[in-house]
Amino acid sequence: MTKTLEIPFIPSLETLDFQELDLTLEENGAKACIGCVNWSESFPYRPDCNLTAAHDGKSLALLFHVRGLDLRGMETEDNGRMWEDSCVEFFVQDPAGDKYYNFELTCTGRLLAAMGPDRHDRARRDSSVLGRIRRYTSVEQESPFQIDGGIHSWTAGMLIPLDVFGADGGVKTLRGNFYKCGDKTAHMHFVSWSPIELPKPDFHRPDFFGNIVLK
Repeated sequence: MTKTLEIPFIPSLETLDFQELDLTLEENGAKACIGCVNWSESFPYRPDCNLTAAHDGKSLALLFHVRGLDLRGMETEDNGRMWEDSCVEFFVQDPAGDKYYNFELTCTGRLLAAMGPDRHDRARRDSSVLGRIRRYTSVEQESPFQIDGGIHSWTAGMLIPLDVFGADGGVKTLRGNFYKCGDKTAHMHFVSWSPIELPKPDFHRPDFFGNIVLK
């Protein structure tokens, strides 16, 4: 069964600071659990990861609230190997084409953004695009660092202009997925919102995207 997330309209999200946005989305935003452990035999660990989301007609706000073991923030620049750190991700299909976009954000606010038709043919977005995406993080420690073990609670998020992924112009229904991963954390994990029915981890599968409806 295909999952659906209805994301409400809340005006003027770009005017809110981190704390105000967090409170607004907690009170009035959509909520989703990123909790599908698709490869439980090989990668059974599942940190708690919950999403709150809203849009204001211009941008999509996503806040990921994480509680789990380990904390890794080794990447110091954008467009690196973000998936190896403590990372949250948003993948979304272009409404008018065959390519899809991936936005991968580390716990320290480093961001990878790319686009393309599959996992192999991807073009990373340049600084002019990355600079338009507002980022939020509760982690104050500067990269690089790696903490193995211990329980860590943190929030990271993005305010992404809708035109960055082709959803401006009145688009109401999208196809996408949300992920939590950490390929080089001590407790490696690959967790998704919409389930992925494959024998091994692969987030680059639009055929398993769910429905995202902008209300």
